[in-house]
Amino acid sequence: MRYFIKLSYKGTQYHGWQIQPDAISVQEEIQKALQTILQEEIAIVGAGRTDAGVHARQMFAHFDSEKELNDLHVYKLNSVLPNDIVIYKLSQVAEDAHARFDAVSRSYEYHIWLGRDPFLLETSWQLYQQELDIDLMNESAKVLLEYTDFECFSKVKTDVHTFDCTVTHAEWKKEGQNLVFHISANRFLRNMVRAIVGTLIEVGQGKKTVSDFRKVIESKKRSKAGLSVPAQGLFLTEVKY
Repeated sequence: MRYFIKLSYKGTQYHGWQIQPDAISVQEEIQKALQTILQEEIAIVGAGRTDAGVHARQMFAHFDSEKELNDLHVYKLNSVLPNDIVIYKLSQVAEDAHARFDAVSRSYEYHIWLGRDPFLLETSWQLYQQELDIDLMNESAKVLLEYTDFECFSKVKTDVHTFDCTVTHAEWKKEGQNLVFHISANRFLRNMVRAIVGTLIEVGQGKKTVSDFRKVIESKKRSKAGLSVPAQGLFLTEVKY
């Protein structure tokens, strides 16, 4: 039987979602917990891959098991998992359901704290003494919806067949000192959101214009875009099926 897991995690202590040699990952921790509870060999597949230090408010994964699972198994899993990974639900799904390939959209948030706060160091990028033109940043963010090829924001030498993504929403929202970038698309390239944020920050600082931002996209060159902002401010917030 195939099951979907709905979960969240704080990525600070992990080298990303994906299992890798000599580094602790979220996927490995969940897989170990499932094998401990179910006493069978388990392989899980996530809805996507988050990099080291990136968080997920909502993530899905699937796995196959010979056992019938219920809410008690959710409780047991959470009892053996680290406190920074939480399972919310186990749902039996069709045998061919796929956590990654069946997802139709994903949403991310990037959190910036305009100041200093020691309690937010692991969940935001802290900028102080910065004057940002948020209206210009939002004007530039709208440009993303006009394009589909985002090679300029992709990690160099990444193993993908296409750089095409359909961005359906991109917007900055500010509440007090909290500045958050919201973005949704059918898919994302590696490092894409952090590169977009870094480039939009340059617009906000007056280093680039809205026209420059458009030229960055059209160049298809990573070297033309801004720096990749730190991982700790990035959250995967929603996966839709």
